[in-house]
Amino acid sequence: MYLYQKKRRYFAQVTGGLEDLALEEIKELGGYGLEIAHRGVHFSAEIKNLYKIIYKTRIATRILAPLEQFFAHDDKRLYGKAKSINWSDFLTTDTTFRIYSNVAHSKINHSNYAGQVLKDAIVDQFRQKEGKRPSVDKADPDVSINLYIHSDKATISLDLSGESLHKRKYRKISTKAPMQETLAAAIIRATKWNGETPLYDPMCGSGTLLSEALMHYCKIPPAFYRSKFGFMFLPEYKEEEWLFVKNLADEQIRELPPNLIFGSDSNPAVIKASGENLNTFDQGVAVNLKVALFQTLKNLENVTIVTNPPYGYRLGKESELQHTYKRFGDFLKNECKDSNAFIYCGNRELIKHIGLRTSFKMPMKNGDLDGRLLKFEMY
Repeated sequence: MYLYQKKRRYFAQVTGGLEDLALEEIKELGGYGLEIAHRGVHFSAEIKNLYKIIYKTRIATRILAPLEQFFAHDDKRLYGKAKSINWSDFLTTDTTFRIYSNVAHSKINHSNYAGQVLKDAIVDQFRQKEGKRPSVDKADPDVSINLYIHSDKATISLDLSGESLHKRKYRKISTKAPMQETLAAAIIRATKWNGETPLYDPMCGSGTLLSEALMHYCKIPPAFYRSKFGFMFLPEYKEEEWLFVKNLADEQIRELPPNLIFGSDSNPAVIKASGENLNTFDQGVAVNLKVALFQTLKNLENVTIVTNPPYGYRLGKESELQHTYKRFGDFLKNECKDSNAFIYCGNRELIKHIGLRTSFKMPMKNGDLDGRLLKFEMY
């Protein structure tokens, strides 16, 4: 038996700073025995709830099923233990696969090399048993395998999500440096917005926050537009169980009321991109978009404002951004009475220029940026 079969334990990978939100979400979706780790959450789940978590998680990027765990002080040990796994339980010679590897504080000190050793063990096993091997496909593999080595302790896992779960497949047009979908979903969750007030993004860019707000309110599963998952290659996978979970989730999808979600931006090109992305959803036509500077917006009273202002570090732009944040703070104070504003800022040096007292600051990483989600309560 494999580790995940013995203990029904799985691991949800998340972006740094989102562990607490991910734990809450996985618990709601039926996970138990939850334990926060660095950039992730360990959890247990019955098979139907495991499918549900993978299909409906908005925050996790990957769900891993550990196969084997062992000490790998050198490449020979890694190769031998990897080759002892019966890979025909998960792959055939017609199946494509890819390996994701990460190594830290170990005698094997190169992630790509460790992945190559694991790949060799897999293909050598197939060659010896069947005379031919499965192919590697780095773009769109059938099966993704994760290798993690920390302090010489190696864990080999099957990626049950397939490709990263942040890929919702609604992003038809991308603008420069868009926010990752899982981070946007975490922001929407952190606001506790439930549709009781209108939601407005006055610097909406290509519409990631708007799209995640729409999916959240309409109860659209984040993986709704996907047809292939890694769990389909588990030996215990049963299609009828998966389809039962999927159909039950899809039946909960609802319409978006008019005048509930709004977005604007000063750039017509990004408003067009936002419209194209939102039109992926049937409900997207109910989102109100317009080209406008946030300074020109008036009387946004009793609304939930959620936005991701620019925070680039390009030379010569710092003073311009400081003025933008100052003007935005004035806008919140003067035009947003009885509203709550949630601002994600990837450059913490700019926060003070808003000039308002925060209700909370929540750490949330955006790639290499150690950002903060800020809440302002306007009276």
